[in-house]
Amino acid sequence: MNASPLATIAVALRRERDRAGLSLTELARRAGIAKSTLSQLEAGNGNPSVETLWSLGVALGIPFSRLVEPPGPAVRVVRAGEGPAVRSEHADLTATLLAAGSPHARRDIYRLTVEPGSGRHAQPHIPGSVEHILLAAGRLRTGPVSDPVELGPGDYATFAGDVPHHYEALEPGTFGILVIEHP
Repeated sequence: MNASPLATIAVALRRERDRAGLSLTELARRAGIAKSTLSQLEAGNGNPSVETLWSLGVALGIPFSRLVEPPGPAVRVVRAGEGPAVRSEHADLTATLLAAGSPHARRDIYRLTVEPGSGRHAQPHIPGSVEHILLAAGRLRTGPVSDPVELGPGDYATFAGDVPHHYEALEPGTFGILVIEHP
C-alpha cells in the first residue's frame, strides 16, 4: 500500500529533523517558514509548495527528494502522469520526482512540466548542487538568473544549482527531464 504524498512528507520531515537534532522552532526559523506551517506538515496536513519543501531541504542539508519520495521496491516503474508531483505557487511548473539518488549517487531525477505565464525563480539549493536539463518538448528559458539560456526540443544545459536560477516556458506543453546532482 502506498502512503499519500502528505504522509510521506510528514514522516520524512520528522525523521530528518530528528536526525539533524533540530527543534520545530529552529527548523522553521532556518527554512524561513512559520512554525505552525511546519507543525501542520509534520502532522500530515497542509499543501506544501515546491518553494516550501526546497527551503526545508536546504535548511536540513538534504536533497528535496528525501522529503517527497516514498520508500519503494527494488524495481520501480513510474508511469506517465504518476509519481510524487509538487506544483510551484509562483508559476505553472510541476516537478515530478522520478528517482532519488542513493546515498552514493547523490542525484535526483525529475519530470519537469512548465507552462507559459510567470516563470519560477528558484532559490539556491544545497552548496555544490548542479542541475542538468534535457528538454523534450516546447521551449524553455532556464539557468542562473544572471545568465539564462533558451532551450528547444533535444537541447541540454547544465548550470550551478546553488545560485538563484529560473525556469520559464516560452510555449505551451514544455517539458523535460531535470537531474540535480548533490555534493
